[in-house]
Amino acid sequence: MFSKTRVTEPGPRAFTQDSEVNRPVMDTKPDFPAAPQPMRARSGPSVLSSDLTVKGNITTQGDAQIEGVVEGDIRAHQLTVGESATIRGEIVADEIIVNGRVVGRVRGLKVRLSATARVEGDIVHKTIAIESGAHFEGSVQRQEDPLGNGITPKLAPPQPVDLDD
Repeated sequence: MFSKTRVTEPGPRAFTQDSEVNRPVMDTKPDFPAAPQPMRARSGPSVLSSDLTVKGNITTQGDAQIEGVVEGDIRAHQLTVGESATIRGEIVADEIIVNGRVVGRVRGLKVRLSATARVEGDIVHKTIAIESGAHFEGSVQRQEDPLGNGITPKLAPPQPVDLDD
């Protein structure tokens, strides 16, 4: 006979023959591990299409591809600015690929401006690549950790020098 606990136990069940009375017996041993393993699969990027305008900040831990207009700051793991995109605000990401227009500061570990890029603003990076044909107006500063605190250190103002000594 079956016990109540065997009937209510979760998991797949297999039937075998009980040799004493020649009847099926249910096997309740689950075929899966006791603790689920964390999943780290990456899905595709979040895409904002070319007919979309966003007024506000965007934050994601994943990847994003912008084809429309964003008036606000963007923070992502990897950000691709499409050829038809315009971003007015600060971009902060591990990897940034600019194919469109950015008006604002760009901070990333890896920054790439393609030939179709139009950037008006400062770029703080660890590594940078600028293709021939890209338009860029601003300053470029290399930092070991451009994502750190978000503050670009400024140089101290020049001090007067006494030349009479």
